[in-house]
Amino acid sequence: MFPADRLPDSAAQLRQYITACFATTAIPADVPGEATAAMDPAVLDAWFKTPFRPAAVFIGLTERQDELHLMLTERTHTVRDHPGQIAFPGGVAEDCDADLLCTALRESQEEVGLQAAQTTVVGYLAAQPIITGYAVLPVVGFYDPDFQARVDPREVAGVFEVPLKFLLDDSNRQPVERERAGITLKMYEFHYGGHRIWGATALMIGQFIAKLRGEEDNPLGRN
Repeated sequence: MFPADRLPDSAAQLRQYITACFATTAIPADVPGEATAAMDPAVLDAWFKTPFRPAAVFIGLTERQDELHLMLTERTHTVRDHPGQIAFPGGVAEDCDADLLCTALRESQEEVGLQAAQTTVVGYLAAQPIITGYAVLPVVGFYDPDFQARVDPREVAGVFEVPLKFLLDDSNRQPVERERAGITLKMYEFHYGGHRIWGATALMIGQFIAKLRGEEDNPLGRN
């Protein structure tokens, strides 16, 4: 893998690098179709609820003491989907959303109080399928360092930040395997500050890191 220490050192330089990495990305015309086409059909049949509904999340970074940090939320145990799990702010597309960028920003405001004016969006990752029946577009951007979270207590138990340097260190990526209907998924997870970051959130983090390193990362993909 591309070693993390070859990426820019300062937060300002890394921000410029990330911005350049995503400069040519765009919202796909068919997010559910993109998510489906990238998957191994056997994995799709064994693991995923279909058809996929379009959704979006905000992969937000901010600067702390000349390092970039990534925002994550802890979901409450009362929400219908993925209770208690670690996630990015986001949710399913609504009729009021002009596109999935609007979805990600609207959901971020509703869940953690992040205003669109406090963000700078730089691009998009490939659509990520979710086993509960969603095709999620990860929207990548930055948010103001002075942002103060105001969570919706019905959906979000808390907000925390993880240093990007921690996630770039491959020794912090723990391999895991999950099996269903004879189909094994080789995945990974991160453990930080007492939080277990796993499932689709971990895969989107891995996808983001792979983008920075110019690599491919698709454990659910076709062989």
